[in-house]
Amino acid sequence: QVQLVESGGGLVQPGGSLRLSCVVSGSIFSINDMGWYRQAPGKERELVASITSGHSTNYADSVKGRFTISRDNIKNTVALQMNSLKPEDTAVYYCNANVKYTRWIPGSIFWGKGTLVTVSS
Repeated sequence: QVQLVESGGGLVQPGGSLRLSCVVSGSIFSINDMGWYRQAPGKERELVASITSGHSTNYADSVKGRFTISRDNIKNTVALQMNSLKPEDTAVYYCNANVKYTRWIPGSIFWGKGTLVTVSS
């Protein structure tokens, strides 16, 4: 059993910053890619940023230069530093991880339950 638990969401004014964190726990041999997705009301879930086990990163165009994803392979955590937040960044943010139980079986995708980020004055 694998669990992902996000934290750090909340209400922030435009131009402000928030840091989201996600802890992965359970039966883990290794973690491949990790990422953050978001879903705004009435919209589909979209990729915000992802990071490989080797720390290569990928960002949505809408957040490049404002958001930074990072991970700790020892603590099995992934974080998203969000700066210069805009009202259009308002969404539920979900943590995602590709987790391997054993060396010989491909990883499975797991999701957290999400944390709400509201950007408003």
